[in-house]
Amino acid sequence: MSKMEALKLSLIFILLANLRSITSSPDNHRYTVGDHVPLFVNKVGPLNNPSETYQYYELPFCRPDHVVPKKESFGEVLNGDRLTSALYKLNFRENVIAETLCHKKLEADDVVKFRDAVMNDFYFQMYYDDLPFWGFVGKIEENSWTFEEAPKYFLFKHVQFDVLYNGNQVIEVHAFSNPDQVVDITEDVGIDVKFTYSVVWNATSAAFETRMDRYSRASSLPIHQQIHWFSFINSIIIIMLLMGLLTLLFMRRLKNDLTTCSAGNDEEEDKEVGWKYIHGDVFRYPQNKSLFSAVIGTGTQLLALVCCLFLLVCLGALYPYNRGTLCTALVTLYSLTSVVAGYTAASFHCQFAGTGWERSVFLAGIVYVGPLFVIGSVLNVVAVSYGATAALPFSTIMAIILIYVFLTIPLLALGGVIGYLFRSEFYAPCATKRFPREIPPLAWYRKTPCQMFLGGFLSFSAIVLELQHLYASLWGYKIFIVPSILFVMYIILIFLTAILSVGLTYIQLSVEDHEWWWRSVLCGGSAAIFMFAYSVYFYAKSSMSGLLQLSFVIGYNACICYAFFLMLGTVGFHSSLMFVRYIYRAVKSE
Repeated sequence: MSKMEALKLSLIFILLANLRSITSSPDNHRYTVGDHVPLFVNKVGPLNNPSETYQYYELPFCRPDHVVPKKESFGEVLNGDRLTSALYKLNFRENVIAETLCHKKLEADDVVKFRDAVMNDFYFQMYYDDLPFWGFVGKIEENSWTFEEAPKYFLFKHVQFDVLYNGNQVIEVHAFSNPDQVVDITEDVGIDVKFTYSVVWNATSAAFETRMDRYSRASSLPIHQQIHWFSFINSIIIIMLLMGLLTLLFMRRLKNDLTTCSAGNDEEEDKEVGWKYIHGDVFRYPQNKSLFSAVIGTGTQLLALVCCLFLLVCLGALYPYNRGTLCTALVTLYSLTSVVAGYTAASFHCQFAGTGWERSVFLAGIVYVGPLFVIGSVLNVVAVSYGATAALPFSTIMAIILIYVFLTIPLLALGGVIGYLFRSEFYAPCATKRFPREIPPLAWYRKTPCQMFLGGFLSFSAIVLELQHLYASLWGYKIFIVPSILFVMYIILIFLTAILSVGLTYIQLSVEDHEWWWRSVLCGGSAAIFMFAYSVYFYAKSSMSGLLQLSFVIGYNACICYAFFLMLGTVGFHSSLMFVRYIYRAVKSE
């Protein structure tokens, strides 16, 4: 063979090797028979406490000599994922029968750890080709014939992996434990265990693009779809009833008031029209205008953030069990939308005063992040004390601080400067008097707490069924909610909040109470208080237990509901402001 022919053959082999590496790799999820497919073990934890998770090797499973942690993204760390290497070898389309994983001598302490895990119904989570799957550590057998004999605890020593493939791609994976291949760990004695596993490959016609769909439809059974539609119809009925109520009680009365005021009949005006008397006070600037502007700015920012999240869901960028994507999106979107908070806070403040807008922008930067940081710090201390994967490492905490300092704050300041430069005058149809009018004594049912209860309860009652599904998805392992229905319910909630805020503001003005600014925010956001109370009820009715899980449920739900309070409060204020401007613009100024 000549040197030229040998060179040609060498080039052909190199090209074939490169072509195989291009067409077959974990990056594009394409493999050939016998290729190594990445498998990582993630975490273990009690089934009833989804937030209480620990690293996989916290239990004395078979482990490599050198455990190699997977390089994780920022969102994966926030999500509590801790992926590491494993001894399992699941090569593409290679069946394995009763392969020995390891022989392990379990000491008495190891047996106690496994038994505690079985008692608490521990599960494990792994990822194979970026597909999550779960399995159980062991089982409990109770003697049903007598209550005197204690239950027995068994550890699964064999795992069977069932993998579905289509062509050269992995479509689905499951892990099953053989209930007959167990070892008794009831007693605190050392035992020798031979851990084994099997791999079974089967072909499927399912497309690779749809392999994540099963995680979304895991709980979308017909009965759940019926509940979703019942919740949707229930909300529509409530909206129609409220609109009819407003039309009959408020708009009809308002039309009579406007007619009376336009006629200029002083006697009729004194008799029927109450809100006309306070035209010189109704546009008086609210107290603590810097804080008020910050609340409106932050609420507008969070509204923009939620809209961006729904847009990402529609584009397919966010889907269940896409490790850390949601956490990354939340941090990124909050930082980018901070320019909205700065602009809204500054421009709104400048409508009241030409100076001091910097304080409003500063408050907009901490009105939500401040409580979030305090709650997050407390939860992180609790997670660290438990050794849970939910505890954020120091490097991640520093990364969050740096993102806030070098991205969020500059964008917030930029929005504030733009809002100041493009400020406008506050439009008020009526001139404000120099001295405020005294507010007459109000009955208890016309005061702020009662109005907050009424407005919050009616809005909450329209979404309570869907809220149950949302909490079940947040604090569970299955997806009980459809994004499209969730979006519709979100729009319904905003629409209801606007309607109720207008009605409650009109009632307040009718009794000559002109301090409606803050009350419109409180009444609009009061539905979030009911949402938080329902989260406590949800925890009490669930099987969750323990200080860590209780802290996370209360803490995270408090942050979520506080965000809804700011968003709905902003909606309530803007809808009330539009209504107040309309009715006083329609009145003839004398």
